[in-house]
Amino acid sequence: MSELRLFYHEDGKLKISKNLDTLKKVDLKNLIWIDLNNVSEAIENELEQFLKIYIQEDEEIEEIEMSSRYIQTEDSIVANSNFLQDNYIMEPVSFIIKNGILVSVRNVELKSFNETIKKIFANTKNFPSGYHVLTVLLETRVEYDADMIEEITDQITNLSKTLNTEDDLDHDILIQIKDLQEKVMIIRQNIVDKQRVVSNMLKCDFFPTDLLPRLTMIIKDINSLFEYTRFGFDRLDYLQDTFLGLVNLQQNKIIKIFTVVSVIFMPPTLIASMYGMNFKHMPELDWKFGYPLSIAIMVLFSAAVLFYFRRRKWL
Repeated sequence: MSELRLFYHEDGKLKISKNLDTLKKVDLKNLIWIDLNNVSEAIENELEQFLKIYIQEDEEIEEIEMSSRYIQTEDSIVANSNFLQDNYIMEPVSFIIKNGILVSVRNVELKSFNETIKKIFANTKNFPSGYHVLTVLLETRVEYDADMIEEITDQITNLSKTLNTEDDLDHDILIQIKDLQEKVMIIRQNIVDKQRVVSNMLKCDFFPTDLLPRLTMIIKDINSLFEYTRFGFDRLDYLQDTFLGLVNLQQNKIIKIFTVVSVIFMPPTLIASMYGMNFKHMPELDWKFGYPLSIAIMVLFSAAVLFYFRRRKWL
């Protein structure tokens, strides 16, 4: 869905417009945020000419080099960052801030943006410029990252409860562990991206000083999320080791059963093979009770081996 939203102050109130022509009617000093969601190239070009900015192409926004993720000039900041969706797909977002006006460029709906808009209209006095909007956007995104980590932690806990004995083994469990590891890795990559962007903003000369403590707090929150992701990785590694350990126990039990059965049937096999020889002179062939005696010897030897195994507690 294509959508353009302009946020500006007028008569002490915060207003929103979805018409780009509003730019020509509003004093730029009152404009705080222009949100571009999957808009046409024509709108981007018109906005570039009006604000004297450069909106990057999708390929440039997705670049992973730090020189492409954060660019600072004498009067503007260009910051590219990934915002996670509920399906753990990272959506690149570009922020351009110049003369206190924030321009955000994205291609999909994001919960953190909708939540920020609610916060803006709940207390408009706290958003005098685009810098404040950008700060709240980052704060909200980190809060959502924390919620996603909590959700994964609950999933790990529930998975751990299902893995107690060899009877609980299922290849689906190993797939779930692998999927959770992927999710934790994606979240960690996402918050690392936020940390780099916020760290560079702290070094910015013209960023409002009243927002610097909040940026510092975002860094602290991100560092705490690092600990949670590390703990998640450790728990998943432990679960994986437990799963493989239980698999080894299960396999050892199976091998043990086959070994015991093989040993039990070795004496009867030996006896049967001896009397199955085709030699002409075998005195036992003329015994009246030779056949039942050989059967009895087979059973006796098998019982003796079984008794010995049980006495040694091998069974």
